[in-house]
Amino acid sequence: MATPTTHIASPSTTTNALPSCTTAVPGKYGQVPVTACNSSYNAIPEFIPAVVVSALFGILTLTHIVEAFIFKKGYTWVLIMAAAWETTAFIFHAIGAHNQQTEAYAIVWQILFLLAPLWVNAFVYMTFARMVHFFMPDRKVSFVKASQVSKLFVWADILSFLVQAAGGVMVTPSASASTQRLGMHIYEGGIGLQELFILCFLGLMIAFHVRVRKEGRVQTGVPEEVALSADVGEDCRDMEKLKGALWLLYALYAVLAFITMRIIFRLVEFTGGNDPSTNPVPYHEYYFYALDAFPMLTALLILAVVHPGRFIRGPNSSLRDATREEKKVRKAEKKALKEQKRLDREAKKKGADGQV
Repeated sequence: MATPTTHIASPSTTTNALPSCTTAVPGKYGQVPVTACNSSYNAIPEFIPAVVVSALFGILTLTHIVEAFIFKKGYTWVLIMAAAWETTAFIFHAIGAHNQQTEAYAIVWQILFLLAPLWVNAFVYMTFARMVHFFMPDRKVSFVKASQVSKLFVWADILSFLVQAAGGVMVTPSASASTQRLGMHIYEGGIGLQELFILCFLGLMIAFHVRVRKEGRVQTGVPEEVALSADVGEDCRDMEKLKGALWLLYALYAVLAFITMRIIFRLVEFTGGNDPSTNPVPYHEYYFYALDAFPMLTALLILAVVHPGRFIRGPNSSLRDATREEKKVRKAEKKALKEQKRLDREAKKKGADGQV
């Protein structure tokens, strides 16, 4: 990620870059050396790669919009936001490549690119909560209910989002060197939190995985390898449902693996320092294309191919519907209790009248 260079002004310079930086005369498209005081990028932004990647993210954005309507999954707006933010980020990066002295383009690009993956993370949490509700008879995994899975981890994702956003905003070209360093540390803390929550979440996913495989063996009474791959007569429909759960689960594993790859890259980038001779990662675009943009493109592609709407369909496929059902049950129970109390009062009154 071409985060703005941390600048430290010397007595003979204006603004803020690496030690003894100078303000360079902008060349074509406003290009200056990355060590110049008036550089808004660590790596010289290239126009063509940014256009190509923005087009790829744009195609995936449209794909997820279409699938949201086809499969009628309203919560996929979260994934659409992820793809849209990535698309917008690279559009601004492409524009910035031809306007490198316009700081606003660099800031928008940086913030959207840094934060977009958190939307993917939130979508994984929300999808898994619906899987628990849909595939588990007791609507929970371990001791956590499906609705609690969604609430706990989405709120955790929001916390990570806020911390990362605070750090990302502070790492801007106009900020002082000390502010930028603080922003980097805050951002590092945010992605560290994100990975911690992912690891906790993986524990629930593994518990769910074990239960699904156990269900596969119980359904047919045959070895697991056969139970999860063959037609089994009357149990065929249930087995297809369980195989669908595994397909979706493997897709979520893969997405979290790509998110983790991206988090490790960011930690290496930000903790390596600002000296190009000792930490080349921030100063070459191919690093963030290969270790951030590509993992997110792949994650969005996986979720387009193995879309939750293909496997979570019908009754109990929506947590919102589940909430409605629960409200109906509570309302019916309350009504029945009220009616029972009325009958008890009438019976008690008749008993008193009979004694008189």
